[in-house]
Amino acid sequence: MPRHIGIVACSAEGAALCYRTICVEGAHFLGAHDHPEVSMHTYPLAEYMTCIYRGDWPGVGELMLSSANKLAKAGADFLICPDNTVHQALPYFESRSPRPWLHIAEVVAAEAVERRFRRLALTGTRYLVESEVYPEKLAARGLEYRRPDPAEREEINRIIMDELVYGVFKPEAVAYFQRVIERMRDERCDAVVLGCTEIPLIMNDANSPLPTLDSTRLLARAALRRAIAGDTADSQGRAEK
Repeated sequence: MPRHIGIVACSAEGAALCYRTICVEGAHFLGAHDHPEVSMHTYPLAEYMTCIYRGDWPGVGELMLSSANKLAKAGADFLICPDNTVHQALPYFESRSPRPWLHIAEVVAAEAVERRFRRLALTGTRYLVESEVYPEKLAARGLEYRRPDPAEREEINRIIMDELVYGVFKPEAVAYFQRVIERMRDERCDAVVLGCTEIPLIMNDANSPLPTLDSTRLLARAALRRAIAGDTADSQGRAEK
């Protein structure tokens, strides 16, 4: 059997897209209607935001760790979090985690290298684009990046937190993202990181001025590969014994 995927969810729309991707695309690997076992746990987004608003990243980490413990008890073999922003909290608790994690920014960076991109435009919440979550992982692979300017960060953050997380998708939001991405294309960016798991609900390769790196679906696909590769590795291990 493939390994059991645990999803530490934060905001509903991004987590739902990640979950759907795993379930639907699992069939490509395992056959009709099949996918690895998946468990998901989330605290209310309000609890996360209470910590984030006051800059309490250890507090965010404790919420994630609590979800991780619940998922481990449910049988999850490894964990993912379809929320870019809260990855800032991972260093505060990862050594205490009951299961290993796939890091969303590492997955995106690997895809960027595979597709031979060199300079990436970062989009996401203000908290994400002002953090080192992506810069550290991109720099480790020799990739450059550009962040939106302060006014753009605020408006993108507003769109995410006031619209996208509630499932509200407006043409005006698409147009704003297009203007920001086009400006960063002028800064010689050759791809854009959709670094909030809700952004792919309105932006994609068809409407973006730059090729997109869809963090939500890339994480889901990486989880699928790990789950299935784990099954193969377990089978080989049993055969060797």
